[in-house]
Amino acid sequence: MALDLHADIVDLTRALVDIESVSGNETALADAVEEALRRQAPHLEVERDGDTVIARTHLGRDQRVVLAGHLDTVPVADNLPSVLRERDGREELVGRGACDMKGGVAVFLALAAQSEDSPVDLTFLFYDHEEVEASKNSLTRLASTRPELFTADFAILGEPTSAGVEGGCKGTMKIEVTARGVAAHSARDWVGDNAVHHLAPVLQRLAEYEARRVVIDGLEYREGLNAVLIDGGIAGNVIPDRAHLQLNYRFAPDRDLDQAEAHVREVLSGLDLEIEVSDAAAGALPGLDTAPARAFLEALGEGVRIDAKQGWTDVARFSALGVPAVNFGPGDPLLAHTDDEHVPTDDLRTALAALRRWLQLG
Repeated sequence: MALDLHADIVDLTRALVDIESVSGNETALADAVEEALRRQAPHLEVERDGDTVIARTHLGRDQRVVLAGHLDTVPVADNLPSVLRERDGREELVGRGACDMKGGVAVFLALAAQSEDSPVDLTFLFYDHEEVEASKNSLTRLASTRPELFTADFAILGEPTSAGVEGGCKGTMKIEVTARGVAAHSARDWVGDNAVHHLAPVLQRLAEYEARRVVIDGLEYREGLNAVLIDGGIAGNVIPDRAHLQLNYRFAPDRDLDQAEAHVREVLSGLDLEIEVSDAAAGALPGLDTAPARAFLEALGEGVRIDAKQGWTDVARFSALGVPAVNFGPGDPLLAHTDDEHVPTDDLRTALAALRRWLQLG
């Protein structure tokens, strides 16, 4: 499907949504994005790296800004193709990825097509594999193989924020907790040692856990430590000799990975368990006190909502490289990944108008 980057922003978003791009299946959408940029934005240098499309201006400006958006979505749940609907007096575009984050991608593509006179140089990154483990995220690869792409004074991630600004992000850590026991026939349980029962004190500690609420630069980050997966046992008449529990710790960006792991181990201290971190990504501080961020906020106007980002996003990758970054895009983040995923069309227009105003585009 050909994309028209100069179309109405709702039509462009709908065209993106209707190209299914579940993580691992982004090629068709990346093809369409690449073709559209090459054909409709000749002022841009366009490259392809796997299923990531890179577009850059070279205007000789004093500053460079990166605008990044992921092309992939979580699996479809009978919510494609997209539909437009009216609800409670507002128009909504419904479909997988409409909120997270093809609305943001559409806004960035529309800007890319009009950026020949931008007051700052721009780098657009439309990347793959964001909705899966960090090791597959193409920004992980590019940060290693193409670090020059991340050289910038400021970065914006098009994550859904209801067209407000969400500063920084929380870190995330997956922890595998394993309890060992001794298998036995359940009729003679005294011969064995039930591994599942060894997880009871873990669950009790989690139920009683009081998560921190941390204020950084005026933004409140709410932590959470939760059991998210549990399994154990092989049959209804066998005492299980192994039980497994996966925890997810979402931590404020004032803690690094070592501090986060140490905290989880402290919470579980004194229990006879095997504890291993299986995946982790650090958070990012807000970075709203930098000059580019202040200029961005000023252009958005006094009424713009500013909050802490309660999830993890790729702003953390830019923050780790010393590039201040914020989340800004259309759509309610609470609707991301839901079966009724949708984006208000007013959000699309508001986000596009705000960025055009900031970049002084027509």
